[in-house]
Amino acid sequence: MRVVVQNDKSRVFRSRRARVRGGLALLAVAALGPGCARASSEVEPAGGQQLQVPAARALDAYAAGLRAAHTARVAAAKRWGLRRVPLTAPPPPAKKPEITTRDGFEVDDHAERGLPPVFTTVPTEEKIVFLTIDDGDEKDPAFLRMMSDLKVPYTAFLSDYLVKDDYAYFKKMQARGVTLNNHTLNHPYLPGLSYAAQKREICGMQQVIRERYGTRPVLFRPPFGNYNEDTLLAARSCGITHVPIWNEEVFADRWDYREWDREIHRGDIVLTHFRGREDWPGTMPDMVRSFLDKVTAEGYAVARLEDYL
Repeated sequence: MRVVVQNDKSRVFRSRRARVRGGLALLAVAALGPGCARASSEVEPAGGQQLQVPAARALDAYAAGLRAAHTARVAAAKRWGLRRVPLTAPPPPAKKPEITTRDGFEVDDHAERGLPPVFTTVPTEEKIVFLTIDDGDEKDPAFLRMMSDLKVPYTAFLSDYLVKDDYAYFKKMQARGVTLNNHTLNHPYLPGLSYAAQKREICGMQQVIRERYGTRPVLFRPPFGNYNEDTLLAARSCGITHVPIWNEEVFADRWDYREWDREIHRGDIVLTHFRGREDWPGTMPDMVRSFLDKVTAEGYAVARLEDYL
């Protein structure tokens, strides 16, 4: 049975929307110009009767909302020490992209058997990336405040043995719109286990998340990114539809890359971990600054992974 092993992550585990598009943006800018509101809201019909156009007032309100949101975003970026204001992701696509398994990441008869796709990048023409965070060891309240203030989306993959001492922390995270997904009960090297043991690890975590947070995940990430045919068969039997891996990993002080060009690409999935000073030279907010400063400088916005699946 073929084992798929990620070469860029150690098996020794140390640690415990709205971008405005062209036409609408131009309308919003026009609404801000001198005399535009009056010119748009008053129409002179042939008989000389004045007609009021509520759409103009709505557009004024919309533009005011954009200004307020941008002002708040600028303030939040300054408050959290970012070099630039994070870019706003475009609206998610009306038609979801087709997600397929990355070449070289397949198991035998992967697509033919309808096994969940394993992928590192989402097909998109938009200049976006996706932030995913694994495990659940570090439970930093400042991280929750920072991500809420900045309105940066991310996706969590949790292991029960690390989160069970503070389920409430991740309940707060969920209340802020974060999807909580499956990373097994105990973070084992899955290809070393039998099918039955792998199923217990994956289905067991499905049950924990359902009981604690009221949802049953459809996303699963195998520990260390390592899996085999049994892993995907077990995951499918537990209700998993997608297996996102990653193309880059960000730490508090550096980035690691899967690709030879050591660059970020459109639609890349970025991995990081819930860790703190015990495991890396910095805090969770330090990691977020490292992540956001780089992606923003390179013209990328952060989008919500689930919106594309």
